[in-house]
Amino acid sequence: MHTTLAQIDVGALQASWQAFDSVAHLRPIHSEADYDRMVALMQSLLDAVGDDEDHPLSSLLELAGDLVSRYEQEHHAIEAVSPKDTLRFLMEARGLKQEDLSAIVAQSNLSAILAGKRKISATMAGKLGKFFGISAAVFVPV
Repeated sequence: MHTTLAQIDVGALQASWQAFDSVAHLRPIHSEADYDRMVALMQSLLDAVGDDEDHPLSSLLELAGDLVSRYEQEHHAIEAVSPKDTLRFLMEARGLKQEDLSAIVAQSNLSAILAGKRKISATMAGKLGKFFGISAAVFVPV
């Protein structure tokens, strides 16, 4: 049975909220301090809930996660990186040279990709994703 707004006991809600709020401080995130506090709450809830979707605190974890996610999207957004820059980064991070990828892409094509003169095809993205052990989506332009 769903509760309608008219059936909510606001006095009981206020008392419950004050008790809950004194522990959780659940509210919109407006600052880095609020963000840090909400991440700490989320981490504590993750420790308690784990991956148990039926845990009594799982909906609170979901709510805290939504608040953190919204704040991160607005304030900590990571700019998209071009596929060629992703490829260059992965090659440098693993100490690879162009010839190390010769089984996947011809060196002349790889040179053109890294120079920004050629795009990575969907087939090549799949091969690169498999080679590096990551999603092929990172090699597809946004």
